[in-house]
Amino acid sequence: MNQFFEVADNESNYNIEAVVTHIGEVIKVIGVGGGGCNAVDNMVKSGVKHVEFICANTDAKALSRNRAHHLMQLGHSLTRGLGAGSQPEVGKKAAMEDREKMAALLKGTDMLFIASGMGGGTGTGAAPVIADIARSLNILTVGVVTRPFEYEGEKRRKTADLGIEEMRKYVDSLIVIPNEKLMTELDEDVSMREAFAAADDVLRGAVSGITEVIKTPGLISLDFADVKTVMSGRGLAMMGSGAAKGQSRAQEATEKAIFSPLLDDVSLDGARGVLVNISSAPGSLKMREYHEIIGIIQRHIHPDSDFKAGMAEIEDMDEEEIRVTVIATGLNDLRVADTSPLLMREDGASSNDFAPTQNESEAPVAAASQQQDPFANFNKSVFSTPAFFRKNRS
Repeated sequence: MNQFFEVADNESNYNIEAVVTHIGEVIKVIGVGGGGCNAVDNMVKSGVKHVEFICANTDAKALSRNRAHHLMQLGHSLTRGLGAGSQPEVGKKAAMEDREKMAALLKGTDMLFIASGMGGGTGTGAAPVIADIARSLNILTVGVVTRPFEYEGEKRRKTADLGIEEMRKYVDSLIVIPNEKLMTELDEDVSMREAFAAADDVLRGAVSGITEVIKTPGLISLDFADVKTVMSGRGLAMMGSGAAKGQSRAQEATEKAIFSPLLDDVSLDGARGVLVNISSAPGSLKMREYHEIIGIIQRHIHPDSDFKAGMAEIEDMDEEEIRVTVIATGLNDLRVADTSPLLMREDGASSNDFAPTQNESEAPVAAASQQQDPFANFNKSVFSTPAFFRKNRS
């Protein structure tokens, strides 16, 4: 949609574009690499509203098929549009080649989701660079990344872990989707397409849950400042979503969300921030249901955590259905797998070459520089497979 507006009268024309763009927060989702761009394409197809979509890739052919609002080819002179060849250092250099263009594309953004599949070349290498750019622009940035399926091999999983470690340095909150964990809720005969679509649905749920509660009118609305309180500088995050119908729909939807396969190894009482969105058709949510949902969640979280809950009324939603989305942030008792010693490239160089260097962000955000590293207190535990996280044990 064209965002340029003009008002004409007898005297003159007024460009009110600046006024329009400041009426509401600007939320963008950028898919980086093949996996991230596929997720964005599916989100566009599913009709997620109030969000501007960007696809950034080194593969020109794949990029041309994407339905995102903005398409950006990374590292044209470096890769000639042929992809990064599963080499993260190539993905990083490609993103650095177009750093200024990316900064211009992200300028004016209030909140940015960076979606990427970790373990390949473009996503693993370029996503941390883009996160660093967003940080330098003082954008609230949430990374939503996937960790490979077990069958994809140990090398790809180690590369993914290294990419996750890099991402966490630059984002405010990082949601890691363990693809292997998703399989616990899928039929054993599920197709490859359905398996990857399940991971895309987690991203869609995170974006929809946050944007709905900010952008959609409701009896209980949250503003952008509320979301920022829960997600800014909070480190590792996880999310769960559940929908249900019938007399016990409030309880069932809430329990599906907090006992999601992506949350069932995580102790919510260790979260420093919890964001809840309750979606329903206009006028269909009962007062007792709202209190029931909030009560269930509050029994599972620490009393001192920043708790924000909102209710969004969705016009085209089934009147019999309730959807509950829970995002828990500041899970600092968790850590991705230790990647030391560093992976070595075939030419003998350290794979750390693809990490953004200090001088690539010479002027970090003032607020960020004053905060402690949200990941600084992580334990040294590593992932097991398929279990991705371990409970907080005191």
